[in-house]
Amino acid sequence: MESTKLYVLVCFVILLATQGSAVDITYLESGKAKGAVCLDGSAPAYQFDKGVGEGANNWLVHLEGGAWCTSPESCYNRTHIRSGLGSSKLMKKRPFTGILSNKKLNNINFYNWNRILVRYCDGASFTGDVEKMHPALLSGSSAGGLASILHCDKFRAMLPTSIKVKCLSDAGYFVHVKDVSGGYHFQETYFDKVVKTHGSSKNLPRSCTSKMNHGLCFYPQFVAPQIRTPLFIINSFYDLFQITNILAPTEIGPNGSWAKCQFELNKCSPHQIEILKEFRLHFLQAIFAGLRNSSSRGMFINACHTHCQSEFPRKWLGDPDTKLGNKAIEEAVADWFYDRNSVQLIDFKHNLPQQCVLNPDEPNSKNNYTWGAVGGAIGSATLGAKNVVYLCSALNSAKCFHDAYDGGVIHDVYDGGGDGVGVEED
Repeated sequence: MESTKLYVLVCFVILLATQGSAVDITYLESGKAKGAVCLDGSAPAYQFDKGVGEGANNWLVHLEGGAWCTSPESCYNRTHIRSGLGSSKLMKKRPFTGILSNKKLNNINFYNWNRILVRYCDGASFTGDVEKMHPALLSGSSAGGLASILHCDKFRAMLPTSIKVKCLSDAGYFVHVKDVSGGYHFQETYFDKVVKTHGSSKNLPRSCTSKMNHGLCFYPQFVAPQIRTPLFIINSFYDLFQITNILAPTEIGPNGSWAKCQFELNKCSPHQIEILKEFRLHFLQAIFAGLRNSSSRGMFINACHTHCQSEFPRKWLGDPDTKLGNKAIEEAVADWFYDRNSVQLIDFKHNLPQQCVLNPDEPNSKNNYTWGAVGGAIGSATLGAKNVVYLCSALNSAKCFHDAYDGGVIHDVYDGGGDGVGVEED
C-alpha cells in the first residue's frame, strides 16, 4: 500500500501554490506517479490561501491531524470516513482559523503569509512509504503535530540555508509512559502497528531507529534531542487524547473505573488523582528529555484538558484561562519565531487538569473538565537557561506548590507558604 511521502507532497504544494493554481481544495494528481497517495490511492490534497503584502513570500505549511490506522482492515475502514482521512475523494473544505486565519485581528503575525493546510490521508503521520521563499514555518496538530517533529529536519533540508526555517508542533508531543495497568497498551495498539502496517521505518529519523524499537521513534522524547532545526511545542500535560488513550484507555481500566474520572474530577478516587499528578510529572520529564535547555527550543505547556489549541481562535489568541506569563499562544509563538525572546512557558499554577476554553465547535468540547475551583496551588514559572523563577502566592494559607527541574528529575518543592516571589537556583 503506497502512502503519502511528505517530501514529495510539500515540494509539489509549494510549486503549484507559487504558480497560483490554488482553489479551496487542490488535488495533486501528478503526485500519484511519485507514490504520494492517500490510503485508497486517491491523490493527496491541500488547501492554500495566498499571502499578501509583506507576507507574500513567507510560508506556513500546516499538517492536518487525525490519529492513525494500524492494520489493513482499519486503514480500509478509514477510506470511508466522511472527513477524508483516508481518501481525498471524501474531503470537505476546512475553514482557516487560528494559526491559519487571514484576519489580522485573529492572527496578527501570520495572517498575510502564504498558508497551506496539507490534508492528512495516509493514516501514518506522513511517514508511509522550491521556488523563491522567505521565512518558512512547518506546523501541525495532533498526528500532524507529531509529523512536524518527525519531518522537521527534512523540511529544513528542502529549503535554501539562507532563509529562516522553524517547526511547530501542537498536541503532537505524545509521551511514552506506562498506563494504569502497568503496561504500554498505546505503544502496542498504535505505534508498533503503524510501523508494521505502513512500512514507516524508512521515513523515521535514522538517529532514532538505529538505536531502538522503531515504534518508539514515534515518541518525540526519543527523537527531539537529535533535531537540529528550531522547534516549538504547544501542548498540555493533561492532553485529552493522551489521558484517554495513553494513561487510561477505557479498554484496560479495571471494571471501567477510569471512564468517568477521565472527564470529571469529582468521580476520581484519591488514588486516581495521584496517578493524574504523576502523569503530569512524567510528561514534564519527557519534555525536558526531548527539548533540553536551548534558546532554539520554545514551549507553551499548560494544564488545559483539551487536544489541539493552535487551530481554535479563542485558544490561539489567548482566552485568560489559556495564557501563560500573560502571553497568548499566538504571542509566544511569534516571539520565538522572530527571535524576540527565548520562550519556554510552563503552567506551574495547576497540578490538576483545568477547563480552559469551551468551544462549541471544538471536537469533544463536551468532554472538557468542569472542575471549577478544585485544583492545584497557584503560581507560574518560566524556564531560564540556569535558573527556575517562580512567582508564588498563598491560597487559604496553603503552601505554594511549584516544581524544580534538576538533572532530568522533576521535584515537588514547597516554599513554606506566604505571599511573595520565590527563586530556586540549580
